[in-house]
Amino acid sequence: MPLRRVLSSLGWSALTLTVASVTNTYRFKTTLQEATLPGLTKPLRVAHLSDLHYGLFVGPLIVKAWVDATLAAKPDLIVITGDFLDGHFRAPGRGTMLRELARLQAPLGVWGVWGNHDWTSLNTNAQRIRFAERLRVNGVQLINNAGVQVRDDVYVAGVDDWWFGAQDLDAALRHYQGGAILLLAHNPDYLPHVPSKVGLTLCGHTHGGQVRLPMIGPLKRSTLMRPLQGWVRGDAIVTSPAEGRAGVEGENHALGFVSRGLGVTGLPVRFACPAEVAILDLHPPDFPF
Repeated sequence: MPLRRVLSSLGWSALTLTVASVTNTYRFKTTLQEATLPGLTKPLRVAHLSDLHYGLFVGPLIVKAWVDATLAAKPDLIVITGDFLDGHFRAPGRGTMLRELARLQAPLGVWGVWGNHDWTSLNTNAQRIRFAERLRVNGVQLINNAGVQVRDDVYVAGVDDWWFGAQDLDAALRHYQGGAILLLAHNPDYLPHVPSKVGLTLCGHTHGGQVRLPMIGPLKRSTLMRPLQGWVRGDAIVTSPAEGRAGVEGENHALGFVSRGLGVTGLPVRFACPAEVAILDLHPPDFPF
């Protein structure tokens, strides 16, 4: 085959991949997950949102679609595991995002924690306090290193971001009164530090890789955990020196769920890795599947 035709074919393939990737940026799926959770005495439906990355590539219309999908699932509890923002605090349109998030309603509340992009978007402690208050006024309560007993058999706790924050799990569990413990932690690299008494840790951060190419796999690897999406255990951490960081010694089988998230960062592209609103139906240990 002449070189010109080869180059033309490669060019068209690259263009097709680029168009498909950009088109997929604003498509998402509502995924349904099921698991048992020790401590529950009755079923619990949790809507798990993560990595909104509101800013340059994410605007109010797509946030509205995410909120609509979440409300359609009729969850008992809604959680947001960080990266609300992807840009400077004073970026225009932030109030519109907050008004959309204010539509989120669930009997057991709407709870969230910071992600790394929230720290880098909100450059000062004053900005973080101000934005946290704006979230609270609009119905989203942050529980960074805090927790709340939302039902007799459900305690929701949260820790601050793994990269930029300080994690205090003792403080997060201080008001625990019994039942299942659900922990919010933006980065799944925190999972090996989670004790077995925490029944389930919900994470985001990875975007599932954001772009997953055939035979190559995910291009975005922002965690030591494998896999980059779905159900994972605390001992699924890479300890190779080539990774640049050592894993935690010993085994930890704490259960986690890693969302592919909703927004994008870096470039407005997704490929073979759709965004998701994850709906988790959690059941008591004796639930008959």
